[in-house]
Amino acid sequence: MKKLIPIILCVLFIAACADQTQQLKQRAAELCRYIPDHELLEASKDYLTADFYAVLDTMFNRLPEHEAMDHEWLYYFVTGNGGTIADYEVTDIEQTDQTHAVATILVRQKWEDGSFDEDTDTEEHKLFMEKVDGQWLMSDFDGHKQDCIRHIAINRKEQAVRKAMGDYLVREIGSQYLQGERCVPTLLIAATEETDTTHARIWCDCWIDWYNVSGDTLKAVSGGNHSGCMTMTLREDGTPVVTAFEQTLDGAGFLSSAKRIFGPHFDIFQNIHSNSNVRDAARKEQLLDYVRRHQLNIRYYQDYGWPAVALDAE
Repeated sequence: MKKLIPIILCVLFIAACADQTQQLKQRAAELCRYIPDHELLEASKDYLTADFYAVLDTMFNRLPEHEAMDHEWLYYFVTGNGGTIADYEVTDIEQTDQTHAVATILVRQKWEDGSFDEDTDTEEHKLFMEKVDGQWLMSDFDGHKQDCIRHIAINRKEQAVRKAMGDYLVREIGSQYLQGERCVPTLLIAATEETDTTHARIWCDCWIDWYNVSGDTLKAVSGGNHSGCMTMTLREDGTPVVTAFEQTLDGAGFLSSAKRIFGPHFDIFQNIHSNSNVRDAARKEQLLDYVRRHQLNIRYYQDYGWPAVALDAE
């Protein structure tokens, strides 16, 4: 009988481990439902660790809308697309310590009617789990949380630089125009060069526009083009500020001054400056961002003598 006790305990231990593994696999399968599919579900907050949810919330909901659309790598998160739905199968689970585990997931895209295309590839992914307050939550997916964090940091730096450029243009140059109610610059950056840790040069094609608000329309009052090279300096608190702006000359001196100032970046500048489609798209995009940031009830902008342009049109 004494010999049987250790054997029984061993069997019970193995059974308990198997049961725990099965429970983890079931939890992983449940968490798969909250892998973002072009958007972050509000209910996801209860199934993701707080830091992972905050990162994804920033990526999907806090960055400018065009950022999400322009960066296809966001779809590292397995999603259905073009009429398909992601089908998940948890094939393995490894508990690395008492509060961390990694699930192996096979993913196939199925049609909305539930059928599979025979040519559909099966992909293997990793879902990282962390036990928080007794609950297993998703803490990462394919190890891409750090990619998101890096992208957010880059975006915030770019936004700070763009804000400094915009503030300078409104303050130093916009004041020289016939003023309306709203001054909104359009920034098209040709190149950026960091000269050291606290200084950078930015070659840009910038436009200043003053508008009056008429109902749901921004009506242009005045504006103009200002191209050249800005010198950006970081203050002690890390905030960037424009400390110089060498501009191209007007009239007959424009081309020669542009070639001198832009140097090796001249062709990029010329392509931007001479392409009205690029300029119009940037203007619409940046105006829409301005309207959203300032929570304005604006749907159109209009230049004098031209039809109104819808800001949210595809």
